[in-house]
Amino acid sequence: MDAARPRAAPPGAAQGAAPGVPGRAADQAVTVLYRSHYAALVREAALLVGDLATAEDVVQDCFIALHRAWWRVRDTSAALFYLRRSVINTSRSVLRRRAVADRHPVLPEPPLPSAEDSALAVVQLASVRAALRALPVRQREVLVLRYYADLSETQIAAVLGISRGSVKAHAARARDAMRAALADSGLLI
Repeated sequence: MDAARPRAAPPGAAQGAAPGVPGRAADQAVTVLYRSHYAALVREAALLVGDLATAEDVVQDCFIALHRAWWRVRDTSAALFYLRRSVINTSRSVLRRRAVADRHPVLPEPPLPSAEDSALAVVQLASVRAALRALPVRQREVLVLRYYADLSETQIAAVLGISRGSVKAHAARARDAMRAALADSGLLI
């Protein structure tokens, strides 16, 4: 049966190594390429991507990829060509990722409120609600529709069935009453 026969190792892989796992020949060949061409490839990549740290990462990634795929290399004399091409393609990918990241900047997280800020916000909200409840019904309705529902004076007039001038008058009286009530409780708007 064919299933019982051992599979042949890929060309260039060490005897006894699993397929796709680099062997001693790959280690030696990639080490020679690394020592001979690493610095030049980093300089090339630095010119492409614009900074040395990223260029070093690009070249390292390319050498790792070459080492992993060494068993697929048919012509070892073309390995430097493969590496250069890999450095160029990886540099392009880095530049594309940068361009996308620049188009979609990450906004910084707003700072978390302190416990004191949270407690103060609860007190302020309670004071605003109490002042709002103390208003006459029509003034309260105008303020809620204006500042909570974000309706225009014309829309408020239509909803409440009153004139636009009445909306302005109720809003002005309500704001004055709220300002006075919140000033008395130590909160200013």
